[in-house]
Amino acid sequence: MTEPDPPTPALPTRPRVVAVVPALDEEAAIARLLSEFPRDVVAEVIVVDNGSRDATAAVARRGGARVVAEPRRGYGRACLAGLRAARDADVVVYLDGDYSDDPAQIPRLLAPLLRGEADLVVGTRGPGAALPAHQRLGNALAMGLLRLLFGVRLADPGSFRVARREMLLALGMAQPAYGWPVEMLVKAARGGYRIRGVPVAARPRWGGRSKVGGTLRGSLLAGGQMLAIILRYAASWPAGPRPGRPRRGRATPAV
Repeated sequence: MTEPDPPTPALPTRPRVVAVVPALDEEAAIARLLSEFPRDVVAEVIVVDNGSRDATAAVARRGGARVVAEPRRGYGRACLAGLRAARDADVVVYLDGDYSDDPAQIPRLLAPLLRGEADLVVGTRGPGAALPAHQRLGNALAMGLLRLLFGVRLADPGSFRVARREMLLALGMAQPAYGWPVEMLVKAARGGYRIRGVPVAARPRWGGRSKVGGTLRGSLLAGGQMLAIILRYAASWPAGPRPGRPRRGRATPAV
């Protein structure tokens, strides 16, 4: 007889929520972004300076953030550095440092997690998001493959995310660059974690140029990494939970 899946441990009544903001040359946006965090919800903001050549780190410190340096370039490296630095967090929130993610929407993303309905919540951007056509096309292709191969039903692989820190550590995240968001979805789905999408309004970035959508080369590079990761894990992992990982209930993605 098969034993039932172990229940996901309940979060504390008032979980400690820590926001992690990977940032590379975002001095124009970071102060404005930091001023908008709901401090009654988010206990601490960690800005991970990913080798900026401008004053991103200094501006972030003045804005009240704890700055962690990750000089090795790579979005995934910055995200992992922030996760490791948030040692006392129960819940980690990821937002981009370019002002496109609105901190005021954090409570909406937290809600399914706090109600025990999800283990990973992804802010999904709608058709009004300021994304170039080539980035939209790449995202659509990646999400189509994720749905077909892993059952992940999300409209968008948004970087605005909320998850338990213990779950993120258990996933064994390793992608150093733009494959990180897709790696998280693939590993969460294969691990049987519940993935939930919550629609969010995306804003135009504040100053500077996007490292992904700002150039065709950047979009192609990021899109290529995402597709390669999806196909590689699909080929190497059998259906069902990843071997060696406890199953924490069915993956029940939603748009």
